[in-house]
Amino acid sequence: MKPVHDENVNQTIISEFILLGLPIQPELKTLFYAFFLAMYLTTILGNMLIILLISLDSRLHTPMYLFLSNLSFSDMCFSSVTIPKLLINMQSMKPVIPYPGCLTQMYFFLFFGDLESFLLVAMAYDRYVAICYPLHYTVMMNPKLCNSLVVLSWVLTTFHALLHTLLMSQLSFCDNNIIPHFFCDMSALLKLTCSDIHINELVIFITAGLIIVVPFLLIVTSYAQILSSILRVPSVRGIRKAFSTCGSHLSVVSLFYGTIIGLYLCPSANNSTLKETVMSIMYTVVTPMLNPFIYSLRNQDMKGAFKKLLEGRKIPNSLRL
Repeated sequence: MKPVHDENVNQTIISEFILLGLPIQPELKTLFYAFFLAMYLTTILGNMLIILLISLDSRLHTPMYLFLSNLSFSDMCFSSVTIPKLLINMQSMKPVIPYPGCLTQMYFFLFFGDLESFLLVAMAYDRYVAICYPLHYTVMMNPKLCNSLVVLSWVLTTFHALLHTLLMSQLSFCDNNIIPHFFCDMSALLKLTCSDIHINELVIFITAGLIIVVPFLLIVTSYAQILSSILRVPSVRGIRKAFSTCGSHLSVVSLFYGTIIGLYLCPSANNSTLKETVMSIMYTVVTPMLNPFIYSLRNQDMKGAFKKLLEGRKIPNSLRL
């Protein structure tokens, strides 16, 4: 900590924070470093592959893959906000982050986390329309609506993340600068401040319902309607496909929203630092890594695009050597 004394308020102002990181034994650091590095590289490569396939194959220029490409970009950035810093700190003797860097990390963490939430809703709605109203799909999911949903997602997340960052910047941090986490988590920072946080807590309570609970309920409702629609026309193949697709999608959605709701909306006094850290890893590391496999790489269209990419059929002549 680099204390700066302010004579007007007679208190020590924090200029940097210490990130305690993961509560692991020193002899296991190398193993965990390799583990998280592998997961991070898998996330980046998997999502980059999805974006590449969608951009090169004109058959994938549809609403569903528009949302998927944005989700893949969001997943890459979401992991990149925290994991590289975690890996650096695991190899550092002094795992610190400057105060401006901490606020910046918090902003982009909220931004890409919120963006993923909105994009998951858009994707669930797209599947709902495609399965429940197949004859009206092209009219209901027209390019103007799809682009508007994407732009709206980016705009809303920008303002939401900026709101919390500006409110956090108004708080003072006095003596304690140790964050028992591997990134600048908003709830961890609020526990360290020596300022009144009633306004921050009120804004978190209000916006969390709009950003987390409402999207989660919309997604569950969409998939419930999809299952109901498929079950009205009994077919062993259709039911098997429905449960396979919806089950895998809902498992990732539940993992993402369940851990967030458990951490931020329903915090328990019995939650240990280890438990909170593991729950954070589930939605910051595991979910972005699983999304490419769940949403895209199991998809026949994506497999076909990948096969054609390997064969070189869809690579523009200007890109060939």
